[in-house]
Amino acid sequence: MTTAAERPKIKSAFARELNAIVTLFMRGMVVSLKSPGTVIMSLAMPIVMMGMIGGNLSENMAGGLNYEYGPFMLVGMLVNMLFMQTATGMSSIVEDSEDNFTQEIMVAPISRYSIVIGTILSSAFIAIVSSVGTLIVGLLMGIYIGIPQLLAFFALSPLMCLAAGAFSMLLIGGIKNKTASNMAVMLTTMPQMFLSGAIIPISNSSGILFILSRCLPMTYCLDLVRAVVYAGTSEYSSVVLFNPAVTLAAIIGLTIAFLIVGTWLYARSEKNK
Repeated sequence: MTTAAERPKIKSAFARELNAIVTLFMRGMVVSLKSPGTVIMSLAMPIVMMGMIGGNLSENMAGGLNYEYGPFMLVGMLVNMLFMQTATGMSSIVEDSEDNFTQEIMVAPISRYSIVIGTILSSAFIAIVSSVGTLIVGLLMGIYIGIPQLLAFFALSPLMCLAAGAFSMLLIGGIKNKTASNMAVMLTTMPQMFLSGAIIPISNSSGILFILSRCLPMTYCLDLVRAVVYAGTSEYSSVVLFNPAVTLAAIIGLTIAFLIVGTWLYARSEKNK
């Protein structure tokens, strides 16, 4: 139990950590806005991912499904873009290390978790921009979801971005080269688009594909969003794989584990730099 003398110190420490998170978030957002190419690519990527890949699949495989493929794909691509853009954006933490910016903030009396969470939030900014681009592409393709479902998606998006950022930190926490970190993230996020069920149903997967799909954090993020979007519909049982409570527990558990291990690797690598 804290004493009256300790409470101001706790409040001051909390305010310091919160200020560090907000500062890093704002810095990342400003850097992104100063790079129009990054914003343009985040809007153009949904055209390639959903308009070409998703559109081709919709025309060639949707006929055998007992639910409408368009909304299924749209939800999948929304989560996929959030996950992929956030995970990819985390490579900025490696770039900051190369530019010695990390060394400057490491001497500040703030938690390493605040540095990582602030970077995740700044990466989530571009991810949200990408999700808007995905919605626009969906509308152009004649696909849409209801306003309540859309609001539910945006309410869950911070959790999706946090899970993606934590997963990325696990991969790149000990890497000090931006090219290598980008390669590591790309090689693990791209396959998840297909293995997690973003655009291809995985309810009948078996063998190694079944095992891989159940090990991927995007699988659970995607299933939770679909559980919310399809709640109360006749298509729910055909689209949703797990109980939402189990899915939420899996996301939180994986995120905490990835964040702890990834931050430890990151702090360790900076200490040994």
